[in-house]
Amino acid sequence: MLSLKKKPEAAAASEMPPWHPNLRNFARLPDTKVVRTAFFINGAFIFLALGFLLWFSYQEYKLHNLERQIADWDRQINRDKKDSDAFVALYGKFQGEQARVNEVDAFLKSKPAVSQLLMHLGETLPKDIALDAFEEQATGVTLRGTVRGTPEEASGYAEAYLNQLRADRVLAMNFDDFAYSGPGVSRNPQTGRLSLQLFLRFKPAVKGAKR
Repeated sequence: MLSLKKKPEAAAASEMPPWHPNLRNFARLPDTKVVRTAFFINGAFIFLALGFLLWFSYQEYKLHNLERQIADWDRQINRDKKDSDAFVALYGKFQGEQARVNEVDAFLKSKPAVSQLLMHLGETLPKDIALDAFEEQATGVTLRGTVRGTPEEASGYAEAYLNQLRADRVLAMNFDDFAYSGPGVSRNPQTGRLSLQLFLRFKPAVKGAKR
């Protein structure tokens, strides 16, 4: 009868380790990874370096552009400075002339228009008095005329006309005094007629006022 029991020698032989030792040095074996971790680290640093380089180059370009624009502006300023100084001097002279013109304009506006004054005097002139001359001066207006009648009548006509001028509201807007200029009514030795001379004094001009 066959025995199924293994022999002790065969069992012992199957449990024995390999006959040669494992001499592999895993630290010195080549890396079998397809992409190494160091590649990603180096790539990130290179990408950051390139980005910084591009940013720095762009800033340098902007700075160079700005410096070029400033240089162009300086050249334009230096080129136009002579004309600008001439225009400034001309404008200063213009301001001086404008001040004189404004002064003359204010002076003229402070006085009544000659045409309007003559029309008003003509409309209100008594029938016994005729105006022969009108003279405008800086301080007022001189009226020269001829009075009809005898010396006594002429004196009365002249006095009445003087009072009429003093009571005239239109003339009161521009004049503040009405008086005889000279002796009043006198005989003209050349014509033999009775002459009248009156002086109407302007009101003092008020600054900024319009008449």
